[in-house]
Amino acid sequence: MKLNIQNETSRLRAVVLGIALDNGPVPKIEDAYDPKSIQHIKAGTYPKESAMVSEMEAVARVFEKYDVKVYRPEIIKEYNQIFARDIALVIEDKFIKSNILPDREKEIKAIQHVIDEIDPKKVYKAPSEDIHFEGGDIMIHNDHIFIGTYKGDDYPDCIVARTNMKGVEYIRSLFPNKTIKEFDLNKSMEDPRDNALHLDCCFQPVGRDKAIIHKEGFRDQLDYEYLVDFFGKENLFHINKDEMYHMNSNIFSIAEDVVISEQNFTRLNTWLRSLGITVEEVPYAEIAKQEGLLRCSTMPLIRD
Repeated sequence: MKLNIQNETSRLRAVVLGIALDNGPVPKIEDAYDPKSIQHIKAGTYPKESAMVSEMEAVARVFEKYDVKVYRPEIIKEYNQIFARDIALVIEDKFIKSNILPDREKEIKAIQHVIDEIDPKKVYKAPSEDIHFEGGDIMIHNDHIFIGTYKGDDYPDCIVARTNMKGVEYIRSLFPNKTIKEFDLNKSMEDPRDNALHLDCCFQPVGRDKAIIHKEGFRDQLDYEYLVDFFGKENLFHINKDEMYHMNSNIFSIAEDVVISEQNFTRLNTWLRSLGITVEEVPYAEIAKQEGLLRCSTMPLIRD
């Protein structure tokens, strides 16, 4: 397989889509990784496996419609394998394994059949365990790479802080000719409306020169202003706290003029259509209860 990812929006040809089969029981609160999951565990509204399977199959049908090659993980018994974006990422022709939460290491083994199709010289793994990054924090935008991080002193104790500055520097070392820009994100284990779990929870490019953004997701307003200057304010779609909570910035582009979006994102989907973008609406509100949506559950391998 010849990998090629240069940005978030070029025409998709191959992707890993997570899987919700044999997802396991509702987690205990102490085993949850994010405040939104904890909220739904406490309320008794944590998503049922059957609903999540149905939602993911709706996405698979959209990929089939657009003739995208779809890879799925091998099923691990009673294990959450929905969020394929966390475990690895592709930049240019490099497949980079994430340094992920230790409990989730087995997820990468479930896509070994995909890795086996890649030139081993193009497969990378960070050289030390203190280099942390996840795919949801990393966005390639042509000659730029945008990376979400957390610079708080409490990083070691903050389970929702997934990418550290050592992770940023590791990505920089792999792509010395690209402009690497990191963004310090707001984190909270108490309130999911104040928690940007990954960069794609508060920002994502879409179309040719547009982006979705949540201003309050950034700890440093200079980081927000960098993106305003970069894209132009008129090209940004600002989402509010409730829209961020429901994961409006976490849609997924099949092409510059085709996106998959959640069917309840009325304001966003109307804006996208006003730009001439085809919006393939799917139900994904149950999966969103785990603080992840369409970008989180997909890992692109090849774009034109």
